[in-house]
Amino acid sequence: MPVPGPRQRTAVLPPAAGPANSAPESARPAQGEPAPGGAGLGDAALGDRALGDPALGDSARSQDGAGPADTPAHAAPGTGSHGLTLLVIGEDPTSSVPEMSDGQGHKVRVRTARNLTEAQRLLTDDVHCVLLDLAAMPGREAREAGDRESRPEAEESEAPDELEPLRAVLRLAPRHAVLALTAEADAERGAEAVRVGAQDYLSREQLDGAVLSRVVRYAVERKRADLAQRQLTESRLRAQENARLERGLLPTPLLEGSDLRFAARYRPGRSRALLGGDFYDTVRTPDGTVHAMIGDVCGHGPDEAALGVELRIAWRALTFAGLCGDELLSTLQQVLENERDNDEIFATLCTVDIAPDGRSAGVCLAGHPAPLLARAGRPPRLLPYESGGPALGLLPRARWPRHQIALGGSWSLLMYTDGMIEGRVGDGNQRLGQDGMVDLVAARMAAGLRGEALLDAAVTEVRDLNGGELTDDLAVLLLDREARGAEGR
Repeated sequence: MPVPGPRQRTAVLPPAAGPANSAPESARPAQGEPAPGGAGLGDAALGDRALGDPALGDSARSQDGAGPADTPAHAAPGTGSHGLTLLVIGEDPTSSVPEMSDGQGHKVRVRTARNLTEAQRLLTDDVHCVLLDLAAMPGREAREAGDRESRPEAEESEAPDELEPLRAVLRLAPRHAVLALTAEADAERGAEAVRVGAQDYLSREQLDGAVLSRVVRYAVERKRADLAQRQLTESRLRAQENARLERGLLPTPLLEGSDLRFAARYRPGRSRALLGGDFYDTVRTPDGTVHAMIGDVCGHGPDEAALGVELRIAWRALTFAGLCGDELLSTLQQVLENERDNDEIFATLCTVDIAPDGRSAGVCLAGHPAPLLARAGRPPRLLPYESGGPALGLLPRARWPRHQIALGGSWSLLMYTDGMIEGRVGDGNQRLGQDGMVDLVAARMAAGLRGEALLDAAVTEVRDLNGGELTDDLAVLLLDREARGAEGR
């Protein structure tokens, strides 16, 4: 069945009256609050016909020949190069809108609608401003009479909300500039309309094309500024919330009383994410032992990040409770098995416990890359990996032997996740790998870099070699000890 085409319509505004330079105070732009966001028209439709009424199928048409479009009403107004488009909502379809210019030689296109049902169909991306005639709304008296009949007698004295049509338009068009058109000498109602959310108001008896054109342009720019300010404010709030959340989730090393220096870097692989599946921590227990840990939950989503935080917190609690080595990792595997979403989730882990004198350490590997050790006067090297055990969550009743290593007086211990070694090198498929990372760190240490500066340089070069941001999460932790005199040997 063919759909009837819309008929030619004109707008509600009266003919031009008065010169452009005689604009009243009420026609000048006024500061308004940003239009409140909303969803849908709901029960606030202005017409006396229901949304989707077939009788309205051919009742809406723009003066520039544009018909209804399928663009969602919540989309942001366009900023095309062909001038502005004004949507006029009012009762009288026989009056005409004064001819207007957008200030750049383009004629302002005008669309008209008798009620919100029609307006909703015409409110497409290329509409920049909505002009609502508050002085004459369709079916107003009949609607108010029907409302009174449906109310209890005790509520008959309540006055109807004359700005409800405007509130409905603001809900329908939260991202469009909205102007209110009032009757003569109705400045109080116009000011209230601005307070509710309109960008400005106009008096219909003191209006001409130049005034309307100017006020429409001002309203559109003011709405854009309001939206930009709102987005900026929201971005600042999100940044503040993200910073607080990051401080709460990323660990604060507890090394009071230790002569070790701590540095760490963390980069999640997900865009705009705070945390990935990587996690690390460092604490000093009352006996003087410094415990360090770094791990990686398989995957990169928020569930993996949450599981990594749980494992880190559990590791810290178990460490302070006195667990170490195989006993600690066995308990962490139980935590993982109880908290993971499915049996395929696993986590790699590396733990190091450094003796109170700082000259030796115990290392446990659970499917994780071995740390890098750089001792005074010797080139950096990877610690043995063969004595490690499987990743957590892979094998029930698995065991993780603890390997004892000598550190000496002065040393640097670098612990990292696979994001540090799996970045590409050049345009091919070659990966940096552990050997490439060792050479990279050795070159930076030979240049005299230590601590924070060493990590910054190493992570930056890994990213540069990859040709951009890394797709995998990256965490790297560095512990340094600087001894003096005979102890340094």
